[in-house]
Amino acid sequence: MISTVLVHIINPLAYIVPVLLAVAFFTLIERKVLGYMQLRKGPNVVGPYGLLQPIADGVKLFIKEPIRPSTSSPVLFLLAPMLTLTLALILWAPMPMPYPVVDINLGILFILALSSLAVYSILGAGWASNSKYALIGALRAVAQTISYEVSLGLILLSTIVLAGNFTLQTFGVAQEGIWLIAPAWPLAAMWYISTLAETNRAPFDLTEGESELVSGFNVEYAAGPFALFFLAEYANILLMNTLSATLFLGASHFPTFPELTTINLMTKAALLSIVFLWVRASYPRFRYDQLMHLVWKNFLPLTLSLVIWHLALPIAFAGLPPQF
Repeated sequence: MISTVLVHIINPLAYIVPVLLAVAFFTLIERKVLGYMQLRKGPNVVGPYGLLQPIADGVKLFIKEPIRPSTSSPVLFLLAPMLTLTLALILWAPMPMPYPVVDINLGILFILALSSLAVYSILGAGWASNSKYALIGALRAVAQTISYEVSLGLILLSTIVLAGNFTLQTFGVAQEGIWLIAPAWPLAAMWYISTLAETNRAPFDLTEGESELVSGFNVEYAAGPFALFFLAEYANILLMNTLSATLFLGASHFPTFPELTTINLMTKAALLSIVFLWVRASYPRFRYDQLMHLVWKNFLPLTLSLVIWHLALPIAFAGLPPQF
């Protein structure tokens, strides 16, 4: 009985702790990469080469006094950041690294459903703050997330048709011959751009537009609650890039050496995450009408056409003789 309880405690911790460590050092990599792209050093004082900077930032945030506006809704104001981080960590459960914490047959749908729930925590944070800037930032985030989830869902439907299953583990098997990015590169390009918008990253960071919203939906947050939003955002970035590597870059499966499977997947996810930083350093922020025009007038018709194409192909070839 005690051993069973320990397993149920240790297994989630074995995923949560590495994710949080990866998030911490991804923030350091981001500051270093952006620094060198802007011809400066980035963090290089705390620890050798600045390696202890994430730990110092975390300690600073969590020991600061949390400030709550007197006009805010106290319960929802505190629940929103906790819900955001909880959802961000639960989303890692079905990821094959190399084995999932929770073996779910419909792993892709589980990730899509839980990522949609993050909208409620962002909207709750903006509304509970009782600030016009926080509310406008929350409404922007909700509209942006819901809009791009439509294209993400349609792209996922196409990849499911190509792989033949809803479980993430089968994508590695389906791509043993060729990666899906080769025959379905338009889907992969639109997926990658949509993940940028879904995670509120530049050039789609309209929810945190400093020039017009001060800081967006989290403007009234400080100290620990702000750190929870920060951790959730970067955990979602790493998750989306890990999912992108699984769906389109054929995370190779090595049954004899599961460690190689994890290294292979994490290397591809890390490279995709570095491109996120490259995009942030290179492109200016979109206008909001451009953001919505891109998804509703460009991505949606194209993804719908590709879904119909991928659904129609098996039906068209079904009646042909076997030698074809």
